[in-house]
Amino acid sequence: MNALFDLTNNVAVITGASRGLGQYFARALAKSGADLVLTARNVDDLTDIVDEISALGVQVIALPLDVNNQNSISHMVDEAIAYYGKIDILVNNAGCNIRKPALEVSWDDWELVVNTNLRGAFFVAQAVAKHMVRESYGRIINIGSVTSVSGFAGLAPYCASRGGIKQLTMSLADDWGQSGITVNCLAPGWFETAQNKVLYENEEWLSYICDRIPLGRPGKPHDLDGSIVFLASPSSEYVTGQTLLVDGGVSTGATKATI
Repeated sequence: MNALFDLTNNVAVITGASRGLGQYFARALAKSGADLVLTARNVDDLTDIVDEISALGVQVIALPLDVNNQNSISHMVDEAIAYYGKIDILVNNAGCNIRKPALEVSWDDWELVVNTNLRGAFFVAQAVAKHMVRESYGRIINIGSVTSVSGFAGLAPYCASRGGIKQLTMSLADDWGQSGITVNCLAPGWFETAQNKVLYENEEWLSYICDRIPLGRPGKPHDLDGSIVFLASPSSEYVTGQTLLVDGGVSTGATKATI
C-alpha cells in the first residue's frame, strides 16, 4: 500500500454509517487499513456493515449516536476513546433532508434538518477535537454536498445546512490548524441514497439530471473512495479549510450557452 494513503493504526469515527454514503466511506477507509467506529441512532442497523468491515481484517465497533443529543455525542466519544485510546479521523456524515416548497416548510422541518446537519456536525467535531488537540493530530471531514455551493428549489433547509457546513469547515480549520488538525468538506454531487431514492425511480428526472452533469451520469459508490481516503490520510497534511466537490461537474452550472 502507498504510504501516502496508508491508514493502518488510524482510528476513524464515521457518523450516519447505517446506510448510503456512510457505508461507502466505511469500506474505503477500512480497505486502506483504518480501524473504525461506526455510529447510528440504532446500532442494530449496523450489524451487516460491521460484519462486512470485520471481514476486511480491521477492527470495528458499533456505537449508538443521536447527533441531536449532546449527552449521546459525549458518550459515543468517551466509548470510542475507551476502546481505542484515540481518534485520528472523523467523518461527519450524519444528516437528513425534507423536500418541500419553501412556502410549506414548517418550523419543525427547519429545526430537524438544520439541527441534525449543522448543529450536530459542530458538536460531534468539537467533542472529537478535544482529544485530537491533545495528540496534536487529526483529520476532520465534514460531509457537505453540491448544495454547499448551489441552491435548489424545494431544499431550503437542506441547502442552508450544507452551505453552513462549508463555512463551518473554514472556521474550524482556522481554529484548530495550529493543533495539527485539518478540517475539510467533502461535497458529493448526485449520488443515489435513501434520502433521494424516489428521484432515481423517475426516469424523466434521471434523464434531466444526467443532461446537466458534464460527465453524463450520477455518482457511483466508488467515485468517493479516493477523495475520502485522501482527506483522511497523511497525503492531505497541507490541505485544510477546503471543499472538495465530487459531482461530475454539475456545480459548473452545466448550462448550454451555445446553439
